[in-house]
Amino acid sequence: MTLAEMQFVPPDLRLASAEIFVLAMTCLTMIVDLFVKDTKRTATFVLTQLTLVGAAFITLSLSSGEILYTFSNMYVSDLMADVLKLLLYLTVMVVLFYSRGYLQDRPQLAKGEYYTLTLFATLGMMVMISASHFLTVYIGVELLSLSLYAMVALNRDSVSATEAAMKYFVLGALASGLLLYGMSMIYGATGTLDISAIADQIAQGKFSPYVLGLGVVFLIAGLAFKLGVVPFHMWIPDVYHGAPTAITLFIASAPKLAAFAILIRILANGLIAASADWQSMLIILSVLSMGVGNFAAIAQTNIKRMLAYSAISHMGFMLLGVATGVVDGDARFIYNAYSSSMFYVVTYALTSLGTFGTILLLARAGFESDEISDFAGLNKRNAWYAAIMMMMMFSMAGIPFFVGFFAKFSVLQAVVAGGHLWLALAAVFFSLVGAYYYLRVVKVMYFDPPSSSESIKSPLNVKLLLSVNGLAVAVLGIFPNGLLMLCAESLARSIPF
Repeated sequence: MTLAEMQFVPPDLRLASAEIFVLAMTCLTMIVDLFVKDTKRTATFVLTQLTLVGAAFITLSLSSGEILYTFSNMYVSDLMADVLKLLLYLTVMVVLFYSRGYLQDRPQLAKGEYYTLTLFATLGMMVMISASHFLTVYIGVELLSLSLYAMVALNRDSVSATEAAMKYFVLGALASGLLLYGMSMIYGATGTLDISAIADQIAQGKFSPYVLGLGVVFLIAGLAFKLGVVPFHMWIPDVYHGAPTAITLFIASAPKLAAFAILIRILANGLIAASADWQSMLIILSVLSMGVGNFAAIAQTNIKRMLAYSAISHMGFMLLGVATGVVDGDARFIYNAYSSSMFYVVTYALTSLGTFGTILLLARAGFESDEISDFAGLNKRNAWYAAIMMMMMFSMAGIPFFVGFFAKFSVLQAVVAGGHLWLALAAVFFSLVGAYYYLRVVKVMYFDPPSSSESIKSPLNVKLLLSVNGLAVAVLGIFPNGLLMLCAESLARSIPF
């Protein structure tokens, strides 16, 4: 190799300016928090929110709709990345608003570490969304994972939180190992870690089929761990239950957007020509997740564990679209299928925000409000909050006319269009099973006697935000086309075919 060939090409830092800004502001937030004496951490909270607003402004101002690469093709900026990042910022901002009162009631959690770890986790998700190289994917995944391990263990006085963090760490490390091994096998098969180059090598037949197949198996297993789908779901119920509810809210919403992004980056952008190797695996994972998640949720009395198994089933449902995009080697259906999955994961994050936001609203100092019985008679205590929770449950169950119904419908039509009628029928059956435990929560709220006569107190901004959250679930169920078209357009302009 000549000296000319070894010349360093400076990266276009402008494309990654949102990530650079978030990293700089996170460091500034850590320094500022050292001097904050206010137990409410107002300055830290405001600075964190300003960081997210600033990142949104940068992302929006730099969005061109074109596919642009930098850092030697390790980082990609496209419309899908821009849309998912904007939704990510919004999600994290809402999480912080919902969580603030909960944190203030618990001095062991009301620390600056919560906000800085949230920003580091957000940065990891941003890197995941824009990753176009296996090393970038791994950096983003680990930055997110390490932040979440620490967040789950923030309440050191809680045995359940510490146990959940240990389980999360051990299984997360195993998942990372599987992911790395899969990446190394694919590197051995194709000779590159660049996702676009991998696609070219496979399209040209310049790969080892057996090594590639084995690599795909390990890669899918690692991704399945991170998504929390069966049979790699063991950490989900314990982490959801053991972690403080504010942390559970974060885990249940924002990371789902980033997980969808790396699925598309790796499978659609890199391994679409090898779809026969991974689509059947995803179908199996999807059916198992919907089955185990829905049936296990029926037996739960703790609402956080119920929602954990619900999340497993929902991620299985989301995988349906990704698993049925290519039909007999024909990739014409992928935009319809993948946009349906993207719409599903966005609306699920929105619904999770409202659900856990209501749980946080009912929680108070010394009381978690994490049992289904804690919602007894909520309609008599506050009819509006009961109505919001009912809308969330109806949406998750896929009952018309809420956004969850249309999200499920859009995925099912993509599955049927791909020729998998039996899979659509199985998904409908499991959705009917899932409706039982969602309706049980509604029954408890409206027909059981109140478990407490204490009034529900919350700041005005949280009340307004929760109301907007609930109305968004209802309005998007009636007028879903705008968001669905945005998902379709962002994928059409980001997956090069």
